[in-house]
Amino acid sequence: MPVQIGAKAHNFNEPTGLLSDCHRRIEMFMRSLEGVAKLMDFPPDEQTKTALETALRYFHEAAPKHTADEEESLFPRLRELQSPEVESAFSRLEELEGEHRWAEPLHAQVESLGMEYLTRGQLSRAQVEAFRSAVTELAAMYQRHIAVEDGTLFPVAARVLSDSDKQAIAAEMAKRRAVPLVPLRGLR
Repeated sequence: MPVQIGAKAHNFNEPTGLLSDCHRRIEMFMRSLEGVAKLMDFPPDEQTKTALETALRYFHEAAPKHTADEEESLFPRLRELQSPEVESAFSRLEELEGEHRWAEPLHAQVESLGMEYLTRGQLSRAQVEAFRSAVTELAAMYQRHIAVEDGTLFPVAARVLSDSDKQAIAAEMAKRRAVPLVPLRGLR
């Protein structure tokens, strides 16, 4: 069952909708990290600890699956299509994949510093500034990245992918999450 953030949650019947729902979770957990970053001059209270632990776990466990959904399932299928609409969206695919790679060391830094903050209850001034800087850079990148995917790439993909491609993407997404895929009506 998908986690619902906001008014509508998609299921595997709409893989691009499900990817967009994941963006809402990314935005929510980035806001959590931004909030924690503002409080790092002081030892964390229980609410701060919970927020940080939850966000770090999300970016460590779930976010890599989202990246794989895009890079291993969606993007390759889009590259196979011959369509002017898709070709205009292709200009952004390499940029999007590059942003995934660019974000990896920043996420590692946020995770390392966040875990140290949770363990020790404090960070040095330089560590706090490094955490804040990494979170600020990630938040700015995700804002741009998500705007391109939600505003351009996912709507195009939803229109041009065949039902069988959507079903294959859905099956791969479910497998990554180790959840059963219920056969979807209308998609074979």
